[in-house]
Amino acid sequence: MRIIRYQQEAVLQLAAVTDQGDVYPLPQSDFLSLQKDADAQGITALELVRSAIADKQPIDEKLEALDLAVPIEAPEVWAAGVTYQRSREARNYEATGGKLDAVTFYDKVYDAERPEIFFKSTAARTVGPGAEVQLRSDSQWQIPEPELGLVLGSQGKMLGYTIGNDMSCRDIEGENPLYLPQAKMWKRSCSLGPAIRLVDAVDNPYDLQIACRIYRQGDKVVEGTANTGQLKRKLEELVSFLTRDNELFEGTVLLTGTCIVPPNEFSLAAGDRIEIEITGIGTLVNSVAGAGC
Repeated sequence: MRIIRYQQEAVLQLAAVTDQGDVYPLPQSDFLSLQKDADAQGITALELVRSAIADKQPIDEKLEALDLAVPIEAPEVWAAGVTYQRSREARNYEATGGKLDAVTFYDKVYDAERPEIFFKSTAARTVGPGAEVQLRSDSQWQIPEPELGLVLGSQGKMLGYTIGNDMSCRDIEGENPLYLPQAKMWKRSCSLGPAIRLVDAVDNPYDLQIACRIYRQGDKVVEGTANTGQLKRKLEELVSFLTRDNELFEGTVLLTGTCIVPPNEFSLAAGDRIEIEITGIGTLVNSVAGAGC
């Protein structure tokens, strides 16, 4: 079961989407209200949704025809880095100018007890499905990073899974690791969506297929696949470090790292189309706007 929001005239409508693709409007105004109602009744959000739609009819429109919005306006988006071997290799390439036999701080963090966790975005900087992500004006090497996102409660409870695009500037981070905030955070540098899959509707979060496709002028120029089973760290481990001595806001999203990195000679360009797909969640589609747009 997935939860979406879509534009219905001038109102954002919360809805449930079954695995068959049927869309059922829900009475709650947003995802957190749904979770709050479930908690008040002492049941899971999945149980509440199933009960709410049991005697209802789905809307006539198909999911693909809806004007989808970001499924949750996350007050904060955090991200974990170097959680996959492929990410470790890419960061080393950036930091050493291609000397893959050199040992760097990325090797150390990959094997360390403490993971790399950094602040990625706010609600105002985050866009949803169909919206434009933006290039940074002072970078010449920019890529999307497709990631599984965890939707969290204030105590770190995992409420659901979504898709995140952690836009990144490889040249800025590679120049100096202290430039990480500038390599990761600017306006429209993060996207989430198209849905939230309820946590109880996922049998095994370590067996989700991830795909990323990038199109330029209609031609597919990048395609990569991965599986969350390649994740070095457990999801609970990442959450435990995020919540340590930290104040978490309801609906915070934690991106769990990327295992798909485009070829080193590739950089995003204005007009590109990015598609990120994860099993059971859907496909997050964003176009790319040039710097300053």
